[in-house]
Amino acid sequence: MKDFWIEYSENKIAVLALLLLSIIVFLVVFAPWITPQNPYDLNAISILNSNLAPGEIDLDTGKPFYLGTDSQGRDMLSAIIYGMRISLFVAIVSTFFAVIIGITVGITAAYVGGRVETVLMRLVDFILSFPSILVALVVLAILGTGVDKVILSLIIVQWAYYARTVRGSALVEKNREYMESAHSQGLPHLRIVFRHLLPNCLPPLIVIATIQVGNAVATEATLSFLGVGVPITEPSLGMLIKDGYEYMLSGQTWISINPGIALLIMIVCINLVGDRVRDVLNPRLKK
Repeated sequence: MKDFWIEYSENKIAVLALLLLSIIVFLVVFAPWITPQNPYDLNAISILNSNLAPGEIDLDTGKPFYLGTDSQGRDMLSAIIYGMRISLFVAIVSTFFAVIIGITVGITAAYVGGRVETVLMRLVDFILSFPSILVALVVLAILGTGVDKVILSLIIVQWAYYARTVRGSALVEKNREYMESAHSQGLPHLRIVFRHLLPNCLPPLIVIATIQVGNAVATEATLSFLGVGVPITEPSLGMLIKDGYEYMLSGQTWISINPGIALLIMIVCINLVGDRVRDVLNPRLKK
């Protein structure tokens, strides 16, 4: 880890991205204690405070709204932090389960081979042949809206990427000398897979998973913007952008622009961190 950090820190932009991402994670974890308002608490929201510009005063408490309010009277700063909380939660949970499924399918296809590999990889090709947003829309159209439904749709969209990545790495590692040595010693297949094959397939998988978290955040925001993601009562970033879209021409741009900037910063930071992790873990990219 020390060597990893020394090499990672050589890129100052990646270090800045990691710092900003750490701040975002801190904000979303401790959101209930640091945000000025709980956007889920209907008693704390007043419709009289709707569409207030940044810096205007709360008519009930006399406190300023630093980023203004939306059409429902929610404090935009609180809503954005809670929106990032939903986005990161959905992205991390869906990525975790997609990685588990992808590892299982990819390792099984590479290690067993034959017809099993053919069937599994044709299924992967079938999933990857459709645009990810289209698959997610179809799943949500069938199941309905909700955080759990969005997570399920993202798992269905993502697992094939990990399966193909793991299979490619496993096919290379399968022919290494240490694998031949393990087989010659008569070790159980499960031990060979989990103690020898899988650990050597993890570096590229970690890189893909890091980058896919950013893609999952963007997909979740897109689904919420289209109205098929999280419920309208939950302050998702995509939903906040959608709510302010109709006010753009009236000069109340902060309702859409501020959540959009927060979404942009979060995705860029995740991608920069993922790119740097890829450069560090892949010796072929080192100059």
